[in-house]
Amino acid sequence: MVPPMIYLVRHGETEFNRERRLQGHVDSPLTDLGRRQAEAVGTQLKSLIGAERGWRILASPLGRTRRTAEILAARIGLATVEIEPRLIELSWGDWDGRLRADLAAACPAFARSNWAFHAPTGESYAAMCARLSGWLADLPPEPERRIIAVSHGVTGRVLRGVYAGLPVEAVMSHDAPQDAVFQLSGGAIRRIECAQAA
Repeated sequence: MVPPMIYLVRHGETEFNRERRLQGHVDSPLTDLGRRQAEAVGTQLKSLIGAERGWRILASPLGRTRRTAEILAARIGLATVEIEPRLIELSWGDWDGRLRADLAAACPAFARSNWAFHAPTGESYAAMCARLSGWLADLPPEPERRIIAVSHGVTGRVLRGVYAGLPVEAVMSHDAPQDAVFQLSGGAIRRIECAQAA
């Protein structure tokens, strides 16, 4: 029997990821590589979950996460993807959709430590922690959790930090792979690699 937990996944590579462009609340489609990454993650999740019943897939409302979640659901054999607004990516405010290279040249704040939370009119770290803490608190208690959460780069980092009680410096030093699964169970976080998408 699979122990109750959260499996946390980032969406596959998008056109904006390839261009080194911040996405935030704007969207771009998955690339061919992004779709293959989602398929590889789905295959890994199917092997982790097996025939265990009661699993739910919750996804951010943005297109890139919804498409990734649909691919995962098809691989695992789940009929429904639930939309969870609190799993949405950090809003970069005025920086949404901007190229990283342009921001680095024009905005000194972009070079700061924890720069993600210094975007003009963007979401604060406290606000992001509050919404993700609220989401965790609203889940069934850990003995009953069977959740696959499909989210984003910054949101996934912060969610892991909130779950484990980590400071912001540790949270933002973590990576955000598009071809791995994070298992959140019993207060611990474990990274599970997936087959590399060619």
